Amino acid sequence: MMPAAVAAPAYGQEDYRFEFGAGIGMTGYLGDANSSNLWRNPGVDGEVLFRYIVNPRIAFKTNAYLGTLRGNTAQMTNVMPDGQDFKFSTTFYEIGELAEFNFFPFGVGESYRKLVKLTPYIAGGLSVTGWSGGGHSSAALTIPLGVGVKYKLSERVNLGLEFLMKKTFTDKLDGPELADPYGIKSSFMSNTDWYSTTTVSVTYEFSRRCATCHYKD
Repeated sequence: MMPAAVAAPAYGQEDYRFEFGAGIGMTGYLGDANSSNLWRNPGVDGEVLFRYIVNPRIAFKTNAYLGTLRGNTAQMTNVMPDGQDFKFSTTFYEIGELAEFNFFPFGVGESYRKLVKLTPYIAGGLSVTGWSGGGHSSAALTIPLGVGVKYKLSERVNLGLEFLMKKTFTDKLDGPELADPYGIKSSFMSNTDWYSTTTVSVTYEFSRRCATCHYKD
């Protein structure tokens, strides 16, 4: 007589908890030395990132950047006080934590899970940015917000493209000479500096979540 229940292993897609990678890209700046064209004087950035994958839709990312920012008031239509012109070049360092939401469930595996190999996503969080240039250095809180696209090259290797716009809570990112040159009191939306990162990254997933699941018929 056959037993009523039989235990059997079911092998499926191997999900992973973590993701590690790096990227390179381009930076932009908006502030007192550039009020209109974000990429007028582009800089470069390098990124190292660690991602905790909650599920195919949600992830939390810790990232660190090293990059450059540049600006020149002589390229602006606005005239600076006393008719002076200023140029700056800054090296910045940033570390932050972001939450990501994928528009589609990201991954590869069984068709019933409806996973896709390509998805856009939105991201937002909080970071700290430090910078140095012209003999001066400082740091400030930053709010990064942006969008990106992820593509799964293989089961564990992903390619990403991400654009983040970053609001700093300071008017000194472009140097002390350009800290409030018009005498306007800073507020959340005005008289503070912004910068952007547009980064291409390659990441690798690791730490298998569940290789074998058991069920009973």
